[in-house]
Amino acid sequence: MSDSMHADQLEYLKKIEGQIRGLQKMIEDGRYCVDILTQIKSVSGAIRRVEANIFHKHLENCVTGALESGSRTEKEKKIAEVLELIERYHKG
Repeated sequence: MSDSMHADQLEYLKKIEGQIRGLQKMIEDGRYCVDILTQIKSVSGAIRRVEANIFHKHLENCVTGALESGSRTEKEKKIAEVLELIERYHKG
């Protein structure tokens, strides 16, 4: 997998980092609970989007490559890996 495959996600992660710093400041400033919870929900959604984008690229590149490789072992390994990831998603 190329290091640059997920480079586009770095910009999103930097924005999330800023949101986290904003959350810390909100707590330090004693901001209203609902405002803090709203910001937490926003950060959670942003993290889920990055997670989904990376998962999508994994399916598009890594898994597709393994399925097209002709290697039964690689196919079975990637399918098991994807099933495990899906199971982890459901556990939350």
